[in-house]
Amino acid sequence: MKKLTLAILVFMAMIPVLLPQSSENWRGPGRMGIYNESGLLQEWPAGGPEMLWAYEGLGKGFTSPVIADGRIYITGMEGETGFLYVISMDGKPERKYPYGPEFHQSYPGSRSTPAVVDDMVYIVSGHGVLVCMDKNNGDIKWRRDLFNDFDGRNIRWGFTENLLVDGDRIYCTPGGKKYNLVALNRHNGELIWASEGSGRLSAYCSPLLVNHYGKSMLITMMERHIVGLDALSGRVLWSHPYANNRNIHPNTPIYHQGSIFAFSGYGMGGIKLKLNSVGDAVAQEWFSDDLDNQMGGTVLVDGFIYGSGDRNRFWFCVDWETGKTVYSARDFAKGTVIYADGRLYCYTERGELVLVEPAADRFIVRGQADVTLGSEQHWAHPVIGNGVLYIRHGNALMAYKIR
Repeated sequence: MKKLTLAILVFMAMIPVLLPQSSENWRGPGRMGIYNESGLLQEWPAGGPEMLWAYEGLGKGFTSPVIADGRIYITGMEGETGFLYVISMDGKPERKYPYGPEFHQSYPGSRSTPAVVDDMVYIVSGHGVLVCMDKNNGDIKWRRDLFNDFDGRNIRWGFTENLLVDGDRIYCTPGGKKYNLVALNRHNGELIWASEGSGRLSAYCSPLLVNHYGKSMLITMMERHIVGLDALSGRVLWSHPYANNRNIHPNTPIYHQGSIFAFSGYGMGGIKLKLNSVGDAVAQEWFSDDLDNQMGGTVLVDGFIYGSGDRNRFWFCVDWETGKTVYSARDFAKGTVIYADGRLYCYTERGELVLVEPAADRFIVRGQADVTLGSEQHWAHPVIGNGVLYIRHGNALMAYKIR
């Protein structure tokens, strides 16, 4: 009995931390891209699922919607100003609040999916300005400039990070020498700790918070390193070299059973690292140059990683244990992916919306539709909530009935 109890405790310690506001978090619970929905359509009718509504007034942006307290929260840019939009569940605009200047150079638009916690919304602009806003009236409670306040530096296409909130803390990555990564008090913006990290620029990566054998650990990818920090103190626990041709790493790593899978495109690929039991060292388990996902994320389902490549533009099924490619397909373009109720939801850079069954030996397309509304690039990550699939394409947000 003692051995069984110990085994259960060890297993629970390796489960990623699910934040209290996980349903209101970028890429769903634990940032894993997996939505705990059931009873969803296993096959779509010809032409795709029914569109319940569409709202085409979002301005420019690449962010995903967040569902909280019976409303939808999403960011966008009009002119050169960033706005938080509040939309009803039936697609009616209710309010919009400005949060400040937004990134309007190359690939203009909002970058940060809002984090909603209680009555507060946290947004960081492409210029690196972090605001805490009252979601009920748009009042800005506090503001911090990650570049001027924390010696950060802007990167090629603007600061791009989906903020991570846990309890009373909010974590972000200015990318400076002294203030490489910071934890702030989410109620007033005051600094809790600052870490020198790897001393490298931030690299568009949204960090991951995990519980590794009882240790709360923050994992992210910087310009040339994958790093793990003690989430309570900011102390660097380990660092592993990892660089590609452009030092851009937009994908949140995956943590599972004491191992980390980190991945990016631009001539790189995916690497699996094994953490030791105390969490202060890592060792490479395998490397795959097939799954070189650029920025669409991957999902880990039943021991297999699913996602698309950048250089070769295939979709892949990769074995978590060995790193071997089980199969690949090129039936539709590369893009973003999430998972729910036995199906992959693939949203491609060409505007294809594809429902896929990941079988043992191949991808089986179970439905397809074209996203024709909206503007600019098809880059936003899909969201599923209460049997509805939400797709953001530039100035448009669409809701599809999938249950």
